[in-house]
Amino acid sequence: MNAPPVVAWTEADEARTAVWRSESGAPPPKRVVIADDRMKADAAYKLVCEGTALLWRGDFHNARQMLTALARRIDRRPRKAPPADPALAFHQHRAAQNQRARILGMLLVPLDAELAVPLPRAPDVRAACAQAYGPPPEPAGPAAPDAASVVSLRELLGLIGAYEWRRKGVEIPALGGDRIHPHYGVFSPARGEYVDLVAEAPLPSLELAFDIGTGTGVLATVLARRGVHRVVATDQDPRALACARENTARLGAADRVEIIEADLFPEGRAPLVICNPPWVPAKPAAPVEHAVYDPGSRMLLGFLNGLAAHLTPDGEGWLILSDLAEHLGLRPHAELLSAFETAGLTVVGRHDIAPRHPRARDASDPLHAARAAEVTSLWRLKAAEG
Repeated sequence: MNAPPVVAWTEADEARTAVWRSESGAPPPKRVVIADDRMKADAAYKLVCEGTALLWRGDFHNARQMLTALARRIDRRPRKAPPADPALAFHQHRAAQNQRARILGMLLVPLDAELAVPLPRAPDVRAACAQAYGPPPEPAGPAAPDAASVVSLRELLGLIGAYEWRRKGVEIPALGGDRIHPHYGVFSPARGEYVDLVAEAPLPSLELAFDIGTGTGVLATVLARRGVHRVVATDQDPRALACARENTARLGAADRVEIIEADLFPEGRAPLVICNPPWVPAKPAAPVEHAVYDPGSRMLLGFLNGLAAHLTPDGEGWLILSDLAEHLGLRPHAELLSAFETAGLTVVGRHDIAPRHPRARDASDPLHAARAAEVTSLWRLKAAEG
């Protein structure tokens, strides 16, 4: 196994190192200085904008206040007017988001060998960290005893939020109000429109279904609850596989749903094959964004191009896809229709639903026009005759 990345700094005239943790894959900062409650927000902002990370040694609540102060300073900087071209507006917005995340990611906190934060008034984050990181690796070098590893405060707060989300679960109306519990790094069905589409579309068969890229297992569970006798659900992410197995077992669907590791399709054919791929053909900035961003439409095209070979005669493939990419100018509608034809598929039905999430109504969002026009569709596809 490769040695974990290491962050290095000097403290009390002593060189120190610790394991660097970053779920986004960000490299360890090259320059690190010690910061505490005495540091002013303006001084901190100047340092992080220049690429110097701050390793916090003060009160944890004050670290959170510092993070908020840094965010305020970023957000009040003059913004460029969004270009008229929606694709350029999207890329400008993404660049601004990434820059904001990079700057805010420069405020660091230590984790000890038990994944606790050794700072005054710090919450108990051990369970949240273990859920995401697993057992901590041995430090690669002489680590400070109170800093077995280091993580950005922004990431740590995200871990805490994900832990609470998993603990409480997400209520799914299509499952009669039962809850799905998303694991860290697995796309949550909080935007439930696509689940409603699968719950309401007419089933071509109750014999067998494939759920491609199952994630939390929510769609596989919906199909099982609708009476499908056997569902084979696939994913290649270990977190998603564990998450789907846990959810289907909790919801009493494990006897009908088989979760297997596969890149797209399992072996064989089915009368129903469904897929809800990432809907924006752009590069994710972090591994957790793979459920939204699909570079080159790899998963979308992989599903379409392999679908006919995995359908039984008269079987249906259900593609659940938002058209946000079309409104952003990233994928013309004609390109999607052409992909159907190239894959030897014909459209036999389409069911649409408008978004219900708050961002669709947020006029201050730079991408508001595209979000307000967004529609999620369930495309019913069959293999073309001949």
